[in-house]
Amino acid sequence: MAGVLRAVLCVAGAALSVYALHVEHQAAKDPSYRAACDLGPSVSCTRVFSSRWGRGLGLLELLVGRDSALNVPNGAIGLLFYLLQGMLGTWRGRAAALALVGTSVASALASLWLGAVLLFGLRDLCVVCLSTYGVNLALLALNLQRWKRHKTSPKTE
Repeated sequence: MAGVLRAVLCVAGAALSVYALHVEHQAAKDPSYRAACDLGPSVSCTRVFSSRWGRGLGLLELLVGRDSALNVPNGAIGLLFYLLQGMLGTWRGRAAALALVGTSVASALASLWLGAVLLFGLRDLCVVCLSTYGVNLALLALNLQRWKRHKTSPKTE
């Protein structure tokens, strides 16, 4: 059951990430572009994805510059994260469980950071962003359950 739930969450997260990349790309091509998730002036994923905070968590720009190849869209980071979660979820063993928890904790921290940026910095409500935060939280819970099972099971691997 956990495997099916992980697959559903990873597919949903990957789809949200691809949509975020699409919105950012379309907005860069056409400044008048409005995505389906733009529901009003303060409910606009296009505004969020097109902002400084839509790339490298808003932090990489400070280190490597706005136009650096390392300053990738958050959607690309998310897509890699969900692919990694899906792949590691099929592996057995404590190392995979630890990697799943570690990357989930990192995604939860990134979600908290970006949620605070939405609320206090951009003063925007991004439906796609909030959905990814929910997926990240669900994956964290799933991965913590798996880690607890591995921690309490006898070491046979």
